[in-house]
Formats: sequence, structure tokens, C-alpha cells
Amino acid sequence: MSELRIVSVDGDVMLQEWRYVHNVIVPPAAMDLDEVRERSGRYRLRNAYAGDVLVGCSTVRPPEDEEAVATVIARVLPEYRRHGYGTELYEDGLAHARVLGARTIETCVLAANEDGLRFAEARGFVEVDRYVLDGETDLWVDLRREWSA
Repeated sequence: MSELRIVSVDGDVMLQEWRYVHNVIVPPAAMDLDEVRERSGRYRLRNAYAGDVLVGCSTVRPPEDEEAVATVIARVLPEYRRHGYGTELYEDGLAHARVLGARTIETCVLAANEDGLRFAEARGFVEVDRYVLDGETDLWVDLRREWSA
């Protein structure tokens, strides 16, 4: 595969691409374009391309509260996993969280996504919560890691 290029989402085409990856990886939390637009105003959304091929996306939610907890989520389409793209996306998000002053990093993974759980645990994340959202049946896992500079 080609070198990975990670680009901030800008415009409807890139919003649709981000949405596509998000919805493939977490179908229970599928979003329409208006929801993605709204999210892009609060969080940093980025797309990842190997050459011209969309392979993944990421979200960084800025640090909150006195603990300065930021959320970094890297998503890679199943057919492009195990090429190092997730690591690059994650490290890109982690670097941005550092600039924002994060001291603790969280991520959220759909429990059915065993690849995502293994990825997070391999990077030092520890499970802090498992839950099902009201009115739904899918199990989610929140994971956290303390900052290591």
C-alpha cells in the first residue's frame, strides 16, 4: 500500500467519506450527514488515505474537566487493517490531544469490534466501563490510559 495521508475533514465530500468509515465500523451509531456536520464543529475529524484510497478516519474530542481527559478514536476499514494505518491515525490523534493539553486519553469501542479492543489494549488502554445505551442492545466499552509523555 501507499504511504498514509491523514487530512482534516473539509467539505461535504470529505464529511461523507468520514461518515462512511464511521458507519461501517460502528453501525449502531450510524450518523446522517447533518449529524456529522454538527460533530465536525465540536471535534477534530480526519480522514486517512493510502494514495487516493480512503482507509480510515479519526475523531479527537478535546480535553474536558480538571482531569483534562481527551478522547481519541481511530477507525480503519476492515480490509485495510494490519498495515499500520490504525497506529498512524492513533498517533496523529494523540499528538493533537497533547497540543490541546490532555493528561488522560480515553477511547470508545463497540464490544463486537474485537480488532478495535485488541488495538486499544495493545496501546495501554484499560477497560473502565461496559454499557448499553438506553433503548439499544449493542454493548460499548470505554477504555482509558494515563498520559505518558
